[in-house]
Amino acid sequence: MLLWKRIAAVCAAASLLAAGTAAAAQPPDGVSRPDAIIRYTEYGIPHIVANDWLNLGFGQGFAAAKDNICAIADVAVTTRAERSRWLGPDAAPTSGVSQASTNLASDLYFQGLNESGVIERLLSAPAPRGPYREVRELIRGYVEGVNKYLRTVEITDPACRGAGWLKPITELDVHRHSHAVGMIFGQGGVADSITASLPGAPPAGGGTEQMLGETGIGSNAIAIGSAASANGRGVSLANPHLPWQLSGTRLWQSQVTLPGKLDVSGAGIPGIPLMWLGHNETAAWSGTATDTTRTYTLFELKLVPGSPTTYLVDGKPERMRRDDVSVLSRKADGTLERVVRPQWTTRYGPVTTRLGQRKLPWTASSAFAIADANAGNLGMTNSMFAIARGRTAGEMIGAVRETQGLPWMNILATDDRGRVEFSQIHGVPHVTDEKAARCNTPLGKELFDADGVAVLDGSRTACAWGRDRDAVRPGVFGPSGLPSLSRSDYLANSNDSYWLFNPAEPKTGFPRIVGPARYEQNMRTRGGFVEIADQLKKGGFTGQAMRDLMFSNRDHAAELVRVDVVAMCRTMPGMDAACAALAGWDGRSDTGSRGALLFDRFWSLVDRMGPEIWRIPFDVKDPVHTPNTLDTGNAAIRKAFSDAVAQLKAANIPLDAPYGDNHYVVRDGRKIPLGGGAAGRGVYNSLGGPWDPARGYTEFTHGGTYLHVVEFNGTGCPDTTTLLTYSQSANPASAHHSDQTELYSRKQWVTERYCEKDILASPSLEVVRVSRR
Repeated sequence: MLLWKRIAAVCAAASLLAAGTAAAAQPPDGVSRPDAIIRYTEYGIPHIVANDWLNLGFGQGFAAAKDNICAIADVAVTTRAERSRWLGPDAAPTSGVSQASTNLASDLYFQGLNESGVIERLLSAPAPRGPYREVRELIRGYVEGVNKYLRTVEITDPACRGAGWLKPITELDVHRHSHAVGMIFGQGGVADSITASLPGAPPAGGGTEQMLGETGIGSNAIAIGSAASANGRGVSLANPHLPWQLSGTRLWQSQVTLPGKLDVSGAGIPGIPLMWLGHNETAAWSGTATDTTRTYTLFELKLVPGSPTTYLVDGKPERMRRDDVSVLSRKADGTLERVVRPQWTTRYGPVTTRLGQRKLPWTASSAFAIADANAGNLGMTNSMFAIARGRTAGEMIGAVRETQGLPWMNILATDDRGRVEFSQIHGVPHVTDEKAARCNTPLGKELFDADGVAVLDGSRTACAWGRDRDAVRPGVFGPSGLPSLSRSDYLANSNDSYWLFNPAEPKTGFPRIVGPARYEQNMRTRGGFVEIADQLKKGGFTGQAMRDLMFSNRDHAAELVRVDVVAMCRTMPGMDAACAALAGWDGRSDTGSRGALLFDRFWSLVDRMGPEIWRIPFDVKDPVHTPNTLDTGNAAIRKAFSDAVAQLKAANIPLDAPYGDNHYVVRDGRKIPLGGGAAGRGVYNSLGGPWDPARGYTEFTHGGTYLHVVEFNGTGCPDTTTLLTYSQSANPASAHHSDQTELYSRKQWVTERYCEKDILASPSLEVVRVSRR
């Protein structure tokens, strides 16, 4: 309490002394005593201080609403199943908390969840299945903070200004948001099908295959320990890849401090308190998603003849539950109509007639249900809270083990002592390889080895998910059944499986559903390990060395094949200009690199061809350096090069055009050139977006978001640099809508102000004192 009073007094004085901040020092409603203090430093980064959990949440909610009120409201109107009412049924949702293709499908999906009462049941459960007391307080305060901002400040963001759906949020909205994020890759991925599946009808829905790498969500993370750092202490890199234009997974940076209990800085999702990634005084964590882990299974049902909504379990008939889900939808003339659609649910989960592009027909004899390991998981906020309080890497991973609330994230942690830890403790169905061999249907046998998708026999209770004694929830693997690793040098992941977080210590022995082992790694994984090894040849990692790695923009695919491609090009008639462009390229994806775009288009065609492109195949004994040596005698590869040249010519782009002239985002009518590139080329600084044959690249849709490099130094004030690639605010009227995007274009970082002396020394310091009254 004394520390809180001292901070309040210092901040009040600082606010009066800082130029232009005297008015901001007063709370919006004129109350003199604050419940939370928000200090803004460069680039609009808020540092929130309060004297209890409720007020800490309140301050963070108020600050989050300032930058992203429309994003918060967009998710709330989605999980309330009201998009069709306010925005029409046919438009594509912009929240990204499911893969529904239309507002109507989204509403029907979420209304079905809401009517099931699943979240209310989870909220009534004791912790850790239900929220910790502190987390409940944080969320309650967060909601008050968002609503206080909405009530007292004029909304300027055109995305929601004056909209009927811009309403106060509730605690239930926050929990629905968290729950939905957990099911993006399971039930949420087949929302179209869940809401439209009917017996005997053609398979409903569509969407993308349920694999993380195809959703625009991925990441890089590196944790450096004492044996690989210059000072014998930890260095952390966070580089999550998320959609840039979806509100439900947008990241936002802040620091929250409850003196004596919590002091954490990092990034989380507006609408949910606390951080997905970040650090405190002595430990830091980052995270990734694993493309090859499945958080769901299918169950194939044997139907009773003559009754397509009744299935057999151990020879006994069991009826599906029919729920007639209704939502309000706006018609073209502006009036509302009630739309009613049936949804069918089994003991395993809802019926679906698609899994991505795979049709799962509901016939007279069989149907399919999707079972999601996170359907009964509301623990993500517990995990985020507990990780943030860990004082060491081991304590952070211990927090993951205790809470078991992460739906699909790997965690890589390091600390001031130089220990590094990794865990893949998240929601994975308890399907051992033995059970898969015994219970997979013919479709399951086809999908399981290749993709890890189990399709289990729903007619036998013996084929239901198992349970571990140390699992908080039934039906999932407990911590003892999932991968973890501790080392003193380094751990790294770029969305590949648990098998190779460090090439010196491959992990094996886990069920296929957890991920494969002994398989070809993605190009970004391979490039990352090469760059780490290159740095260690020069010396231990520093913060600067990690920043250099992050923005090296090395193209690992080009490092493997460019010499051979140039030689191939010189044997192809009429390709002199293309050969010169590729030969003169610096091999990087910097904004000024000439020839990078030509290789980008070439590799986008070659990368989809499969392992036959290589002369030297994958070798499990050398997974970082194999496969290699492009088979330039392959006619398909030669054609891919000709097609890449034709693509640039069709878009009127010179073959040696500077990369940034055609690799950019537009903010306020200005093109901001961007380095980085496709993950398939092994560019660590990953960015992706659609290619328009007439114009080339347009707006980027996913890639690097929040970046941090944390270097511990033994003082309790780690040397940290951060960057939020799309900037703090989604509001184009904000001064912080594109300022960090400009930094990203120039490979520049923000020096974090974590300790009090640094916050108060900021030349941009602005102090806002807010009260709940």
